[in-house]
Amino acid sequence: MLQMGEEVTLYSVVFVALLLGTRSPLWTTALIASLYFFMAMFRFPQVPSSRARQVLHPTQGTAGSGKVSVVAHRGGGHDAPENTIAAIRQASKNGATGVELDLEFSADGVPILMHDETVDRTTNGSGPLSQMRLSELGKLDAAAKHRLRDKFAGEKIPTMEEAVEECIKLKLTIYFDVKGHPDEAAAALKELYRKHPVLYNSSIVCSFEPKVIYRMRQSDPKVVTALTHRPWSLSRLGDGAPRFSSPWKHHWTSLMDVVLDWAHHHVLWKLCGISAFLVQKNFVSP
Repeated sequence: MLQMGEEVTLYSVVFVALLLGTRSPLWTTALIASLYFFMAMFRFPQVPSSRARQVLHPTQGTAGSGKVSVVAHRGGGHDAPENTIAAIRQASKNGATGVELDLEFSADGVPILMHDETVDRTTNGSGPLSQMRLSELGKLDAAAKHRLRDKFAGEKIPTMEEAVEECIKLKLTIYFDVKGHPDEAAAALKELYRKHPVLYNSSIVCSFEPKVIYRMRQSDPKVVTALTHRPWSLSRLGDGAPRFSSPWKHHWTSLMDVVLDWAHHHVLWKLCGISAFLVQKNFVSP
């Protein structure tokens, strides 16, 4: 399987192709043919639908059949410090069937649970993860900024390995949310699946970044994957505020958002061979 270019995202290529394709019918025909050829050469097949359903609906075929899956965001960050072992255990006690865990890396390359690129928001420390080794992270209090900080004082930032072992013990489905680091994440997750084969039937790798999912399928095509999608995610933050103060950047990324939305529907799902789309609740209509 050949690799995609490191720097050029697929939706940028699609955008340029669409611009060129408006010049003449011949251009349009050539571009469509090229796109089909690209898809045939580089796409990944989906995993069997039966296994995807087993991951996405773990309650089917059990006493809880007919109930929806309940997945605790960031491990269950409301009732315990987010992305911690305490949160995973509390989510299980509260009846969750799964947990969503954010994958990041320490400065020495160890996969850990952390949503942000810095430790400032959730711990009593300060600084970027890229400058903090695992031994330094182990000294921080992951409960320092939580509303129940007194109850969970001293809770540690777990490694991904520790979190996975806890989830397997509690029989929780895992949603691995990967924010970036496509190559490092794919390598780390591949090793986790090799060490814990049960994950093939009890976990899913998801990301906003198509390149992350493509790298994961490239590394191990047996893994169930999903693309996360929130309209206008390139140009706006989660609360709707513009991501960039520059009008030029804002208008450009808004245009790219339109192309990305089109690519999700027509290209990316098939190219990556994903099993699901994860959509923010605010954009799900009745």
